[in-house]
Amino acid sequence: MVTEIKSPTYPESVADGTIANWVKKEGQAVKQDELIAEIETDKIVLEVLSPINGKISKILKPEGEVVNSGELIAQIEETSGHAEEEDQEDSLKENVSSKNENNSLNHGPAVRRMLEEYNLDPKNITGSGKDGRISKSDIKNYLENINKKPEKPIEKDMSTSSGLTDRDEERVPMSRMRSTIAKRLLSVTQETAMLTTFNEVDMKPIKDLRKKFGDEFQTEHGLKLGFMGFFVSASINALKKFPVANASIDGTDVIYHGYQDISVAVSTDRGLVVPVIRDADILTLPDIEKSILEYSEKAKEGKLSIEDMQGGTFTISNGGVFGSLLSTPILNAPQTAILGMHTIQDRVVVIEGEMKIRPMMYLALSYDHRLLDGKDAVAFLICIKEQLESPQRLLLNL
Repeated sequence: MVTEIKSPTYPESVADGTIANWVKKEGQAVKQDELIAEIETDKIVLEVLSPINGKISKILKPEGEVVNSGELIAQIEETSGHAEEEDQEDSLKENVSSKNENNSLNHGPAVRRMLEEYNLDPKNITGSGKDGRISKSDIKNYLENINKKPEKPIEKDMSTSSGLTDRDEERVPMSRMRSTIAKRLLSVTQETAMLTTFNEVDMKPIKDLRKKFGDEFQTEHGLKLGFMGFFVSASINALKKFPVANASIDGTDVIYHGYQDISVAVSTDRGLVVPVIRDADILTLPDIEKSILEYSEKAKEGKLSIEDMQGGTFTISNGGVFGSLLSTPILNAPQTAILGMHTIQDRVVVIEGEMKIRPMMYLALSYDHRLLDGKDAVAFLICIKEQLESPQRLLLNL
């Protein structure tokens, strides 16, 4: 019996996808619900699972080919009787071999890409994950130990006229996600009147709070007390005071949202993704921290769904985790504003006529000047600053 394997049904916002990777090849045995292929769309990577136990008899759509929603991509031949026992024995051998050699097919797409990028044999790497799975940190540690550099295939440019030097070039296709990001960013800069205002915030009160209650918070809630939860909470209070910053433009209309869905920018190997914390205004700070942690883990594993990233009324981007001291964040259309966080740096500041060293952070608020006036934008950013410098305001909703 032959079973047809079709691409997943895409959400309405996704037109088509591209076969990014065949985890299983023709002739290989597969188990029910086992990952056999990955399809990359404009926003996320969708997994294709086997509906039955069997063997892949034919792959109809090779890697790199565009597929529509529900399109036939492969066929699986169902096994039975002795054949099924043989397949199970083969599968068992494959699993044993996989565990012994840390086969990259058992790991996430990010790990597989790193193994391919650095031309590494997974059997040489000791996995720290469950069942010997290799993580990105395992690969980084391995590379540091052997001081190995990427060994990517190089295309030589033979068009040099002088012939005295060889200038190597590499040409690779832009991924669908990167292409979509590029188009969106270009569209925002061309279609909005984007302006950025800056300020700085003294992070000592927040750092003192984390130092005093961090251990107790982790014991009670099972996670570390980070900075992002405070910024989300401060932004929510500011959005309630300045609802125009929580609005969006639709044609000639202005849509005022009676809720605060906060988008949090997360960097992944495939590009920047922006999952949304729904109804953040009714969540506690621990709930916000848990949501951020869950989305971060899903993003790194490529498990975010379209629904996770749809909507959002205001965005927060943290370039500080990469060491950025100051930057201008680009709007996440059709939102009106985006808050940029940056690295915390000890600087000399004047407080009550005295010079003191404080952990300071630059804040950047980019906004659509068509809807948000400069006066309100500055007042909005100052409101966030005041709450962070006096965390009591967060509790008292001031």
